[in-house]
Amino acid sequence: MINIEEFILTPFVDNEQDFSHYYQLVGNAAIMAMITERALPADEARADYAKLLHINGKHPQFGNFKILDRDSGAFIGLGKLEFGEEQADAAELGYIIIPERQGQGIAGKIAKGLIAYAREQAEVSKLFAIIDPNNLPSRKILLNNGFISTEVLLMDGLPGEILELNL
Repeated sequence: MINIEEFILTPFVDNEQDFSHYYQLVGNAAIMAMITERALPADEARADYAKLLHINGKHPQFGNFKILDRDSGAFIGLGKLEFGEEQADAAELGYIIIPERQGQGIAGKIAKGLIAYAREQAEVSKLFAIIDPNNLPSRKILLNNGFISTEVLLMDGLPGEILELNL
């Protein structure tokens, strides 16, 4: 569990409630517009969720986390601090916030908190984030936290921008 201001981040686990929270995000076309440019159908979301759980099992203090409101326990989104495949000491930072809570500064707080958490972990020396270059709010959050744009490219046919932060 990771505590960030008024939020608690806890790993997604293998149960229907957590899958339902996950699908609330990835099954929403508006949320996914800047990620995959489409909502995921339920079968594809289940397959992706199985991969997410596998990744979460590799490193107990890293992976994909539910963002919960500390007071109410309400689901707010997903926070990600996941080891990359290319560099053993680099972790990917990510976040997705439900539409009702977007524009409230939550993504910025989560990013800042996950960066601070990563700095406390000896096995991480670099963070990277992959965004749609047109996702200006996410880009601003990352740049304000010291990330530097290193590459703009097509990823699986979609526009992508990689930003990096040395810890």
